[in-house]
Amino acid sequence: MPQAALALTEDRRRSTGESHQALHPLLTDTVQPLTIPAARHPEQAQLEAEVFFATCKLGSSSAHPLGIVQVRPEEDQLTLRLLDEPYIVYYWAEFLLSRLTGEESDHPQDRVSGVAGLRYRRESRGILLHRPGMPARILLTGFNPRWWERIADRLTSDYDLLQKEPDWTPTERDAYTAVVSSSWQPPSLFSPLLRRIRATAGPGPFNGTDAWRAVGGSFRLETTDGPPCPSLIRLLGDGPTGLGWKIGPKSCTCLCDHPHSGMGCTIDFLLPATGRLVYYSNLKWGHTLSDRSHQEVTALNRLAFA
Repeated sequence: MPQAALALTEDRRRSTGESHQALHPLLTDTVQPLTIPAARHPEQAQLEAEVFFATCKLGSSSAHPLGIVQVRPEEDQLTLRLLDEPYIVYYWAEFLLSRLTGEESDHPQDRVSGVAGLRYRRESRGILLHRPGMPARILLTGFNPRWWERIADRLTSDYDLLQKEPDWTPTERDAYTAVVSSSWQPPSLFSPLLRRIRATAGPGPFNGTDAWRAVGGSFRLETTDGPPCPSLIRLLGDGPTGLGWKIGPKSCTCLCDHPHSGMGCTIDFLLPATGRLVYYSNLKWGHTLSDRSHQEVTALNRLAFA
């Protein structure tokens, strides 16, 4: 395999988890590094941002951030290969499926849990997430689709799932409008980040990635066992697949390309297009599950969905 071709796909492979063999047909004669396409439609970017925020709650439950093993970014669709474990699929279904909370609130988004307007259908390659009447598609692969359907059936007995509604309900529409009109989950930031989510993965057995809005309009990005800082800076900064994030003050204890140690790292990123700040931290805290207990939980989940 020519080293020159490998170099042209390296940054994208590190950002998405795709293989060189899958990316090689996308290379052109210009001998330029392979980039990562942005979502073509605003609705696609909006859905990706909301899915990112919803699944951040998964925490450091596996070696893969958000349980995502691989990303295939296309302009009109995002394909996510999840870890082939029932507990990951369960978390995704629970966090994403739209349902009414029954809460009386002046904030429409509080009346809906999950991603408002989200529907799914089973396809030959996996579970397709979409919104009625919108050009937004996220395909989930890498697991038995029957798991998703069984989980949805179980959740239906506990929640007022809206999956069977062919169109948006008024409550969902109000919640969606409220989310879009706010600046809490800007698609211009979190859609590109989901398309590069593997860039936040470190070498450890448990990797979690989380994000939230901080005081003053800035954002926090946190990993529990992230990559060496030079790698993250390249993949999110000025590298060929980067987002153009600029580097401000940082406190780095990862010893460049060596494994992380000490109390972790912090980097202040500046987004030139908006002037917003993203405060990144890799705390590398202790894991709550040992390898043995994690394997036991995995085995029990597999038996439950066999």
